[in-house]
Amino acid sequence: MESDSSSGLSLRLGTLEEGRALIGVVGPTRPAAMAVNAPFIRYFCGVVEDANPGYWSDDFANAQWGGVISPPAMLHSWAIPLPWEPAGGQPVTSISMQAPLPGDKPINVSSDAEFFEPIRVGDLLNYTETLLSISEEKVTRIGAGHFVETALEVRRQDGALVARVTNVLFRYRSPA
Repeated sequence: MESDSSSGLSLRLGTLEEGRALIGVVGPTRPAAMAVNAPFIRYFCGVVEDANPGYWSDDFANAQWGGVISPPAMLHSWAIPLPWEPAGGQPVTSISMQAPLPGDKPINVSSDAEFFEPIRVGDLLNYTETLLSISEEKVTRIGAGHFVETALEVRRQDGALVARVTNVLFRYRSPA
């Protein structure tokens, strides 16, 4: 199957029919590169100037949440693969990039997250993505393409569902 990496991402190219054949497919479960940890949370909160004591105060967080919690905005931060590991290996890309489609460029359109449990320091998250739908071809100002909807389930090491993210990506061909 042909692929394109001109966007900086490895996209599988193909037809709408080939892409739609993957609807309902559940991708591999990807473990986070590292456990949720306080230094990374505090660095993130320092960058965005978030003073929530649930992120900074062990005493407050223990009383309120049972431990320091991760800001909701960091949900995808824990999933970012390390740029290099001694054992090697390539990170698994999103199922929206693996679905063969004519579009050689992606742009994220929307993302909607639901949280069910707090994410605490020490949690090791696992991410599993399902391809939900691919639209008919749509023509927009940036090009012709397809909207690709996915659902991402995020679970703790004990299997508890902590979050679900529904995402829509537009895979398109830019005008010549």
